[in-house]
Amino acid sequence: MALEVAWYDFVCFGIVGMAFIGALCVLGMNEGASQRDFDSAYESLLLSRPDNEVVVNVLPRGHVSTSQLWTSCWRGLHPFYLLVTRFFSFVIMILFLLWDLLLYDASIFVYYTEWTFTLVTIYFALGSILSAYGCWQFYNKPSPRDGARAEFLKRDIEETMPTNINAYQEKETKGSIKLQSRYVEEEFQQRAGFWGYLVQTTYQTCAGAAILTDIVFWCLIVPFLSNSHLRLSPLMGCMHALNVALLLLDTALNNLPFPWFRIAYFVLWSCGYVIFQWIIHAYGFKWWPYPFLELNSKWAPVWYLCLAVIHIPCYGVYSLIVRAKITILPRLFPQAFLRPY
Repeated sequence: MALEVAWYDFVCFGIVGMAFIGALCVLGMNEGASQRDFDSAYESLLLSRPDNEVVVNVLPRGHVSTSQLWTSCWRGLHPFYLLVTRFFSFVIMILFLLWDLLLYDASIFVYYTEWTFTLVTIYFALGSILSAYGCWQFYNKPSPRDGARAEFLKRDIEETMPTNINAYQEKETKGSIKLQSRYVEEEFQQRAGFWGYLVQTTYQTCAGAAILTDIVFWCLIVPFLSNSHLRLSPLMGCMHALNVALLLLDTALNNLPFPWFRIAYFVLWSCGYVIFQWIIHAYGFKWWPYPFLELNSKWAPVWYLCLAVIHIPCYGVYSLIVRAKITILPRLFPQAFLRPY
């Protein structure tokens, strides 16, 4: 094996291993529990609810409904605009990726930048497909969100009717409302399938990875660690600006949630890249694309620990942006902005 291992390298292996296992545990406690909680809450609230109980449906953490994948957070904005945004973002990303490939060669994929840039490109490709499907759905059946709101208003009116109405008529009306409400809520809260959750997890992984890539490039590599590839050039400057800029544009329009526990996918993505570097160096690859990943230094554990910790603020920055979006924009545009449900 070409990779020489010293005692301090086992500390690096331990840091990456603990991060990997910890991320899997977080996903096991949240993604799996989200499915179970949703099923039990759904049954108890919609199937076995007493007649006099008010409908209050609380969605579990991380729930992604099918309509959230292609609708906008802006009232009245046609899904076609989100489709156009995602498709043109995909075209721009793929053109820059091809430029990078032609300027260098396939060896550029030893860099985390290209891994992340490719992942963002995949997100926009999948997002475009789902947005196209959403537009087809939009033209073929009423918006579930509008239907749900209509049912909510109807139920609210019925609940505030005078109490001197005939008891039989009231019971019959409530029964009709429950059946309609059940149908609407099933449409409104329908859990996304595999491809929907793939888009959601890719989106959140891209967000953290793009912030990490740009912070490392602009704050560490350009000032201190420039080399023949990792230097400030028109191509590198655009690649380390477009990824975040296009993601922010998509975030400003989309209706996707951003729960904190999915930082685990971001951690797994970075762990996968580091493990990939270890494997290719074990089989004879000679140089490290990033000096702070080198294992032949006693400072390697410190670098690896810093890289592990920096994932939290990088993901946190994007999480704060999304939080600001759903907190501030409804106050500024109360009639135009729709909170994620």
